[in-house]
Amino acid sequence: MRTVSDAEVLRIAQREYPNDSSMQKFIYDTQLAAKRYMQTTADREVQQIALREYPGDFSMQKFTYDQQFAAKQYMYTVTDRQVQQIALREYPGDFSMQKFTYDQQSAAKQYMYTVTDREVQQTAAREYPADFSMQRFSYDQQSAAKQYMQAQGHSAAKLKAQSEYPTDYSMQKFIYGQLRGN
Repeated sequence: MRTVSDAEVLRIAQREYPNDSSMQKFIYDTQLAAKRYMQTTADREVQQIALREYPGDFSMQKFTYDQQFAAKQYMYTVTDRQVQQIALREYPGDFSMQKFTYDQQSAAKQYMYTVTDREVQQTAAREYPADFSMQRFSYDQQSAAKQYMQAQGHSAAKLKAQSEYPTDYSMQKFIYGQLRGN
């Protein structure tokens, strides 16, 4: 980590609050404490993320380091390896985004186990075999469109939409709307 003088820390405070000496002192003290903290961190990989994201702001480096470090530790504890691989693949160098993605994908996977329309569930899984969040999105869209189409009366527009897209209810709804002038 590059050595930064206390004078440089003071310049950060002066830049942020050029006309407020009490805020300059507060920012100076905060930045100086964060600078010292960052000099003591042990995880170099996480430290590099923080330095790269906020090269001129020690407080944000500290905040980012703490977030990234906690997320890295969290990712060591996860139990669903399939979901973990999705998170690692999407964000190989960002532990916070891995954690966020893992949590989102895990919740979506659990949701997909609870859905009731197996036909739509299988279609969503086929469309997005390695993305449970997209499966959930697709399922919700297709399921709502299927219910909408089932509620429509028998008509030439409905038959045409169903014949063009027999298993894609969102497209059925779209075509039906186009044919009906909606």
